[in-house]
Amino acid sequence: MMPNITAKTSSNVFYKTRCEASKRNEALSSREGAADIMSIDRGRLYRIESGIANPYPEEIRLMADLYNAPELENHYCATMCPLGGDVPKVDVEGIDRIAVKALSTFRRIAETKELLLDITEDGVITKEEQGDLNKVLKNLEELEQVTQSLKVWIKKNL
Repeated sequence: MMPNITAKTSSNVFYKTRCEASKRNEALSSREGAADIMSIDRGRLYRIESGIANPYPEEIRLMADLYNAPELENHYCATMCPLGGDVPKVDVEGIDRIAVKALSTFRRIAETKELLLDITEDGVITKEEQGDLNKVLKNLEELEQVTQSLKVWIKKNL
């Protein structure tokens, strides 16, 4: 950790990601260096890293590219963007964990397909079918989450 960093800043995802990236690019070890490379104001980067200001989408894209951290885009969309409330939050995991989760989710796809067909075949969703419809929704959300995790892993590792 760098000197004179508050606890709030040291736990900030943007600060932590820049510090991790500085292991591969020394210019990122300072806010000044990172801000110069991204052509943004150093004070602006300070406000983002200390949680005082939310980054703009274009700043997220710059940081994600520069830091090789596509998970920053997901973090922004899932937690900060006013339109992204339904975006699943992904954790950066190893490909082995993601693959196991994906295979487990894929196993439930056949059941989900059958439930959806049963629910919708008559064109009416009854009160009794609502529980099954919620199960379909849950399975689709799990599939979406594992898909997003795999996309982030691939972007980060290619």
